[in-house]
Amino acid sequence: MQPTPKALGYYFPAEFDQHSATWLSWPHKEASWPGKIDSIFPNYAQFIKYLSLSELVRINVANEAMQQFAVGHLQQAGVDLSRVQFFMHPTNDAWCRDHGPAFLINPKADIKKVVVDWGYNAWGNKYPPYDLDDVIPTRIAEHFNLPVYHPGIVMEGGSVEFNGAGTVLTSTACLLNPNRNPHLNQAQIEQYLCDYYGMEQVLWVDEGIVGDDTDGHIDDTVRFVNADTVITVVEENKADENYALLQTNLQQLKAMRLLNGKQLNIIELPMPDAVVYEDQRLPASYANFYISNAHVIVPTFRSEKDDKALQIIATAFPTREVVGIDSTDIIWGLGSFHCLSQQEPFV
Repeated sequence: MQPTPKALGYYFPAEFDQHSATWLSWPHKEASWPGKIDSIFPNYAQFIKYLSLSELVRINVANEAMQQFAVGHLQQAGVDLSRVQFFMHPTNDAWCRDHGPAFLINPKADIKKVVVDWGYNAWGNKYPPYDLDDVIPTRIAEHFNLPVYHPGIVMEGGSVEFNGAGTVLTSTACLLNPNRNPHLNQAQIEQYLCDYYGMEQVLWVDEGIVGDDTDGHIDDTVRFVNADTVITVVEENKADENYALLQTNLQQLKAMRLLNGKQLNIIELPMPDAVVYEDQRLPASYANFYISNAHVIVPTFRSEKDDKALQIIATAFPTREVVGIDSTDIIWGLGSFHCLSQQEPFV
């Protein structure tokens, strides 16, 4: 038996720790943004522009034609292309948080960075095919000559949130859904999370938000700001279908204790007004922000609550500039900036 990453001292750092790069998979799947895919590229390019100001941006593309298409949009947005690297790694879709590599680090080891390649089944086999996405972590690891671990179970990056101090937060709605790993119980899943993310503690909330096709990813609801502080979304309108779900999560967060026995510091973040397109409630959430080295890039939704949300997030991240980018078209794909990106830690 190969020792697990945890046994060798590797762990998944917090997103707010230093990055060497952010990974993306260039959007190309029309079915993810039916009738709208062309409208997402200007704001997607703005996202890349802010990322590139403080770290490299590494983008998976299918071929030279897709790379040239991407370059055109990045040039229009004024992106410094010396900060962008392209990789000929064809994908099925754009959601790099879920199909991208999980980079673990051990600063004391000879090999300081390794990749965990979890199984990927497009959120319970909802959107086949996903064969190209499933092999992305190993392809990236091979390019950089990094060791790869294959736990052999399904896991998505958007379903887990880390504090950098031994704790991972997740949701029962997603990880205990029978469409992921029906052969595993909660204790067994916790063991995988600890062994292959290098964690000591798994904390669970129950719910995701309405309209989320991932069955309740944590990156739409609860995010770590530092080792003992979370931002969690709450719905202020009691008549909204998210109200009770998010109150349940809030009560669970209040009852949690970290490894050191401390309670979480909890910052409440409002939900945007409901975003509905073609009679479909979309999973719009300000919690789907991405923390880069210098910025916190927040999806906005042309809502009266945008400014309030940005102010709350800015208070939580005093050392970073908080930037709102309109995600009203992007969210038609049922995800936003965090779902689209995966950080590569600096070590």
